[in-house]
Amino acid sequence: MIRAMRTGLRIGVPALAVAAALCLTAAPAPAQPAGDAGWTAPRTPWGDPDLQGLWNNATTTPLQRPEEFGEKAFLSDQEVAERDLVVGEARNTDREPRPGDPGTYNEFWWERGRTVANNRTSLIFDPSDGRLPALSPDGERRVAAAAAQRRQRGEYDSWTDRPLAERCIIYRGIPGFPTGYNNNYHIAQTPDHVAILQEHIHEVRLIPLDGRPHAGDGIRQWLGDSRGRWEGDTLVVETRNFSEQSLLRNVNGDPSESLHVIERYTRVGPDMIDYEFTVTDPVTWTRPWSGSLPLTAFEGPMYEYACHEGNYALENVLAGARAQERDGEGRSR
Repeated sequence: MIRAMRTGLRIGVPALAVAAALCLTAAPAPAQPAGDAGWTAPRTPWGDPDLQGLWNNATTTPLQRPEEFGEKAFLSDQEVAERDLVVGEARNTDREPRPGDPGTYNEFWWERGRTVANNRTSLIFDPSDGRLPALSPDGERRVAAAAAQRRQRGEYDSWTDRPLAERCIIYRGIPGFPTGYNNNYHIAQTPDHVAILQEHIHEVRLIPLDGRPHAGDGIRQWLGDSRGRWEGDTLVVETRNFSEQSLLRNVNGDPSESLHVIERYTRVGPDMIDYEFTVTDPVTWTRPWSGSLPLTAFEGPMYEYACHEGNYALENVLAGARAQERDGEGRSR
């Protein structure tokens, strides 16, 4: 996949551009990132809480709690410092190339972040074990059917077999969990809309705040259909009408069209937004699950991620697969 280096075109600051990180609801009340004592959230000229600016959600905190932490939901500051040092050393690509790694990226290019500001051992806080719920029977059948199709067709039979990210369509989905780079968001507001521009594959969410109903059930979109509202100082965003091909990274199943996401964004300091999310999909999971992923401010600029839809490299990817098949190395046709 063609990957944009961080030297691309600079993204402007239109009236509708936004920083992402979804704030979603959760059952057990999570510990919020520490805000500045006595700090008051700024307001827009029309009186709403001001979330505008450039934000980043890079972190090495995993989505699910590692088994070694057991029921431990939080780390001490000392444990965070020790863990960040160990993780940083383990992932350091300047020391020696990993097997098969041609040395494409060194440490200069990575943007992994550190443990999240609230010291959680996992982004998920509900269920209380910090783990994804079990798949439903339908969810297990969907995973098995997808695996069977891959075995039958192979992973290179058509461009449609390649991942959406490789095809430069979407990379993160909703909620958008961080990767090793390009974890930046630009948030902009008007009285009746919030816009969230995600750097990675340049996805923009334009979220109405005017109380309009969701689009009809027959209208399905890569990033779903979002509607926002203010609850006090918190922006609550409800998203539904996802496409059956919508992406949700690093989970144990493929989300269905019943996917429903609630996000909650709360400015808790000059440099931080508390972002929580709740994911509900009864076709895929046996229960909803919730997490917390704080956003931190950065000065910018935010560069364009110059991935392009209809990735031209796919022609070479598929041609290489056909060559392997002719040589007897790949799936026979």
